[in-house]
Amino acid sequence: MTDAAIAQQFIDALQVLERDGDPTKIIDLFTENSEVGNIVSSREFSGQEGARAFWETYRNTFGEVASSFRNVIVSDGRAALEWTTTGTSPAGAPIAYEGVSILEMADGKITRFRAYFDPHDLGHQIEQAAQGR
Repeated sequence: MTDAAIAQQFIDALQVLERDGDPTKIIDLFTENSEVGNIVSSREFSGQEGARAFWETYRNTFGEVASSFRNVIVSDGRAALEWTTTGTSPAGAPIAYEGVSILEMADGKITRFRAYFDPHDLGHQIEQAAQGR
């Protein structure tokens, strides 16, 4: 499987997770010794169980959520995905933020995932939503 195909599978699986809340497809893309994380989590998530915890936490952060991808750059076992995510907080207030995710891939699976975005902006939106503003 090509790296571009894996990147597209990731995008498709993320959309299933966001829409339906089912993490199965996205978790299946990760290796047993993968590393998963983002800029706000100090915890290192590893393996498929770590991927499950990471992606379930991500999905539970929102009421509704959908990501769209502007750029997908794939080269030599890596992909950079530029995205915008919109949705609602669990209380229903609107949320929108953007960032970049980096995938590292080998043997048809994702070995490492990192997401980079402005955590202050997203945190502020979630806090404001919780306070009903």
